Amino acid sequence: MFNKLLILSASAGAGHIRAAQAIEKAATQLNAAKEVIHIDTLEYTNKVFRNLYSKAYIEMVNKTPDLLGWIYDKLDTPWEKERRRLMVDKLNTRPFVKFIKKYQPDAIICTHFLPAEIVSWMKAKEKLTCPQGIVITDFDVHALWLCHNYEHYFVAIDEASVHLNKLGIWPDKISITGIPIDPVFSEQKDKQAMRLKYGLDPNKTTILISAGGFGVGPVELLLKALLHSKNPLQIIAICGKSAELKQRVDTLAATLANNSLVTIKPIGYTKDMDEYMSASDILLGKPGGLTTSEALAKGLVFVIFNPIPGQEERNSDHLLEQGVAIRCNNLPTLAYKIDSLLDNKERFTNMQNNVKKLARPQAAIDVVKKMLSLQKI
Repeated sequence: MFNKLLILSASAGAGHIRAAQAIEKAATQLNAAKEVIHIDTLEYTNKVFRNLYSKAYIEMVNKTPDLLGWIYDKLDTPWEKERRRLMVDKLNTRPFVKFIKKYQPDAIICTHFLPAEIVSWMKAKEKLTCPQGIVITDFDVHALWLCHNYEHYFVAIDEASVHLNKLGIWPDKISITGIPIDPVFSEQKDKQAMRLKYGLDPNKTTILISAGGFGVGPVELLLKALLHSKNPLQIIAICGKSAELKQRVDTLAATLANNSLVTIKPIGYTKDMDEYMSASDILLGKPGGLTTSEALAKGLVFVIFNPIPGQEERNSDHLLEQGVAIRCNNLPTLAYKIDSLLDNKERFTNMQNNVKKLARPQAAIDVVKKMLSLQKI
């Protein structure tokens, strides 16, 4: 058991925070430390830097995704530009460094590359001696995750482990755990029971579409495209915190005739995503690392649409290679592609079996257990 376990994330997109929260919950369940705390590293930086990391990221996702992809690829040069980047990050994270020095944790787990880089630098300068675990929150390994001073890396799939090894990370310092998700997603909940709980047809193919917590993404366009399906479908449309989007989807759902093959169940912001996933057969949307891992744990087949250039494009490639996803690049063909998948029952069953092989619902627990094995006696 640790005295103080510190979990560090950054609010650049929701995934890093959710992975950290999952690890925090797992650490508490395992009684891994007397004190477990999770902080958003960006809360200990200046306002300009914080906005660059968080708000600017969301803006690029929504308005200039191609630029985001270009930046992602441009920065993916292992071990290059690290000194320049470290100089900028050190300058903007002084309050964070001060906090770490004062807190003196017994172990650190990072779910974002920014705190991992600063902790690595502190260890190099002997300002910190505790073990650092670095949890990569996508299926691919980007150069920004690379550090010189760490005790262990945690990755999603075998290929990521091989990639790190080729870049100089020793195999015994890498664990293939999957991406940490809330332990609630490992709980088995009956599909038909969950459908009945939320007023759904217990025997109808169910597709889950999520706009994320902030209600962004082409939800309405996807719904309208699915109305052309030749198969009976019920769609759970998660609208997030956007009341405006929820109202528009409510209106669309109400206009459908009672004898329509497709029905829509609009949902606002929810903390019951694990139950909506339990009720579903297919996840339609973007393959973010955390959402993907949650859906895999719940046995969902993926229909990928419009992945963000960069990390989601690479996640998409891995899912397609593993046989757990199809991808639609043209909205007018969306219903056709899903109909083709559902009409081929053998193919759909094989994909569901592949999902079970790829899923790692215990990732958060495995990360904490490995960190406990690294503690200094």
